[in-house]
Amino acid sequence: MAPASASPREIIASFWRNRALIAMLAKRDALGRYRGSVLGLAWSFFNPLLMLLVYTFVFSGIFKTRWSATESSTSEYALVLFAGLLLFTLFAECLTRAPSLVLANVNYVKKVAFPLDILPWVAFGAALFHLAIGLVVWLIFYLSLFGAPPATALLLPVVVAPLALTILGFSWLLAALGVYLRDVGQIVGILTSALIFLSPIFYPLTALPENIRPLLYLNPLTLAVEQARGVLIWGNLPDWRSYGLFLISGLVIACLGFAFFQKTRKGFADVL
Repeated sequence: MAPASASPREIIASFWRNRALIAMLAKRDALGRYRGSVLGLAWSFFNPLLMLLVYTFVFSGIFKTRWSATESSTSEYALVLFAGLLLFTLFAECLTRAPSLVLANVNYVKKVAFPLDILPWVAFGAALFHLAIGLVVWLIFYLSLFGAPPATALLLPVVVAPLALTILGFSWLLAALGVYLRDVGQIVGILTSALIFLSPIFYPLTALPENIRPLLYLNPLTLAVEQARGVLIWGNLPDWRSYGLFLISGLVIACLGFAFFQKTRKGFADVL
């Protein structure tokens, strides 16, 4: 068997070559988790809605948290909070699943010629479906409270693109590591649980002392969350310089993660 290509161009080539298979598996993945439940796919709508209500009640109702000193609206806090939670959920869902992607599909490794490198694409596609449902919930609330969102909201896919590349890169890396080191899944679960409080989800970045703000930018969620809120809620254009650096780092992470996966996949069958 010829060694799997680790070229960055193979990322796009493999995606395009297997796009129909990725779409089918992602659809099956997204719908499969609700199979057998009474409400079925409706849970994909109620889950983000309940998440929004609970977090808003706890942080804005009990702790009396407000997004800024000049704005005391609970509804604004709810929408700002929810926008950040949507991106965190996308990030956390993909990364917590990544270490078990290959382990959960041993039959693809051993029995058939299957493009294993598409597994992170499939998981990301399913998570993207839930992000889209969450955005619908957010949009309904925004329309009912404030009217139409700013035109800059159309830039959201552009803003999320570097985060998507970062997610895919880490997913390839963790999927490969998860085959050889079974503790990776436990470590990732702990890190993602901590990451929600180490990201500007429940608080604005300006609430932190200036000397530690740069440290938060080491977190890939920070810039994505800040710029997503900017285009969705406040009508701000992205800071293109920061965006460019984030995009380059996302591309590097994606290429390195993909290369590591491709270089190590030849040993999967022996370990499994």
